[in-house]
Amino acid sequence: MGNENNGAERAGSVSRKTNETDIQLSFAVDGTGQAEIETDVPFLNHMLDLFTKHGHFDLNVHARGDVDIDDHHTVEDIGICLGQTLLEALGDKKGIKRYASVFVPMDEALAQVIIDLSNRPHFEYRAEYPSQQVGSFSTELVHEFLWKFTLEARMTLHVIVHYGQNTHHMIEAVFKALGRALDEATSIDPRVTGVPSTKGVL
Repeated sequence: MGNENNGAERAGSVSRKTNETDIQLSFAVDGTGQAEIETDVPFLNHMLDLFTKHGHFDLNVHARGDVDIDDHHTVEDIGICLGQTLLEALGDKKGIKRYASVFVPMDEALAQVIIDLSNRPHFEYRAEYPSQQVGSFSTELVHEFLWKFTLEARMTLHVIVHYGQNTHHMIEAVFKALGRALDEATSIDPRVTGVPSTKGVL
């Protein structure tokens, strides 16, 4: 992993190569919503583009994986890499808001994402989708991506899909809410001195 977290720039990068995937990923918290995403999983490309745009991040992902088997390893490993770069980008977390809760509607669907950049990995997921597939993408991989992202970013993440009828809309609402919640939680609060914790460290 490269260390780009110096001065005012909050960014991270990682290169991860295994027998299953080959990934180069860079992530900037304070971006402009620019995404350059090239993976073998088109639906994930779409979701990461939404996440980046709504979070005002900059994200660059180039990933190749064993999608001839299925999309699992590629989706999982991108979640790992994204979490690692977020953790790197935030550094000591001084001055951040830390918490966020965001609702996002997508037509008939409503999703809620709650974040605590706590340094304590915990993931709660409440979602029931009408379909197990969106195109060729398995909906169970949404859980896999978010879980690995949460673990590597060392945050608490709660995701609730309150209702919906269209599986694509429901998942899209999740990724838009994730971007907006992470944007809020990572934003600098001028009232905060040091880290926002009575323990003095996050």
